[in-house]
Amino acid sequence: MNKKTLLAAIGIAISSFGAMAQTQPIAIAIHGGAGTIEKSRFTPEQEKAYRAKLKEAVEVGYKVLESGGESLDAVTAAINILEDSPFFNAGKGAVYTYDGSHELDASIMDGRNRQAGAVAGVKTVKNPIDLARSVMENSVHVMLSGKGAEQFAKQQDFDFVDNSYFDTKHRYEALIKAKQKLDAANKTSKDYQAAHQALANEYKMGTVGAVALDKNGNLAAGTSTGGMTAKRFGRVGDSPVIGAGTFADNRSCAVSATGHGEYFIRYSVASDICARVEYQGKSIEQAGKEVIHDVLMPIGGTGGVIIVDTKGNISMPFNTKGMYRASKSSSQETQVGIFKDD
Repeated sequence: MNKKTLLAAIGIAISSFGAMAQTQPIAIAIHGGAGTIEKSRFTPEQEKAYRAKLKEAVEVGYKVLESGGESLDAVTAAINILEDSPFFNAGKGAVYTYDGSHELDASIMDGRNRQAGAVAGVKTVKNPIDLARSVMENSVHVMLSGKGAEQFAKQQDFDFVDNSYFDTKHRYEALIKAKQKLDAANKTSKDYQAAHQALANEYKMGTVGAVALDKNGNLAAGTSTGGMTAKRFGRVGDSPVIGAGTFADNRSCAVSATGHGEYFIRYSVASDICARVEYQGKSIEQAGKEVIHDVLMPIGGTGGVIIVDTKGNISMPFNTKGMYRASKSSSQETQVGIFKDD
C-alpha cells in the first residue's frame, strides 16, 4: 500500500468513526406526576409556568448528555430542577402527612450494573435524589430510611433544611381538604383504612422522575416524591422501591413511574416493563402500554411511566387525564406535555 492509499484509508476510518460517534443516540424523558390534570384547572399563566419548568428540567438534563456526561448525572440534574420547584410533589412542593409534616422518598438506578440507591421518610434533606445517589455510590446498602438515612446524610456532609422549607400554601390546603374527607368518612366507618380507601386518587399521586441514555449507551432512572397527601404510619410508596417505581438495565430499558404507589409496588411495574422488553422482545411502547393499560387499569391502578431504551426510543404511557412530561433526544426536539391530547 503506497502512502497516498494509506492516507486515504486513514481518512475513511476517521470519517467512519466520526459518523459512528455522531449517530450514537442520547435521550432523556422526565415526568412531574400523573393524575386528574384538567385544562380547566389552569389559568393560561399557570399552564405556561408549568410547561416552562418541565422544559427547563428536560433541557438541563439533555445538556449534560450533549456535553458527554453520564446518564446518572443527567437524571440527577433534571430531578433537582423539579425538586426545587413548588409545582411538583417532590422536594419543595412535597405534600403533607396527616400530622402536618413532610416525609420524602427517592431512588436512582444505574443500568450498567443494576447498582441502586434509595431513601424513604427523610424530613430535612433538600434534594432526596442526591441522597439516594449517595447511598448507591457510598454505602453497602440499597435503601435507608428515616433517621438512619439522615444520619448517613450527615456523614456525607449534606446540607440540611428545616422541615418547614417544604411548606407550600396549595399543599396545605390540599391536606385540609383531605383530612375533612377522611374525618367525614371516619364518622361513618370508624375505620381510617376504609376512609383512606375512599379518598379521591388526586390525593394519592404525585412524583417526579427522569430516565436517560448517554453517549456510551448507558441507561439510568431516578424518581423522587413527597408521597401521598395525609399519609400516616410512615407509609412508603413505590418511588423508592427498586423494580416498582424505578428500574434501569442496559439490556432492556429505564423506567420511572408515577401513580397510586400501592398498585405499582404490588405489580412491580417498572421491572415488569423492562422484563417484557428483554425476555419477550417487545418495544418499550408495547411493553409500557400493556402494563399501564392492560395490567393496572382493570384493577384500579392509575398512573403512568416514562421509558427510554438503548436505541434512544422514548415512550410515556399513562391511564389518567394527564401527566406532566417532557422529552428530548438526538433525533427529537424538546417536547412538553401536560394533558392527554398534548
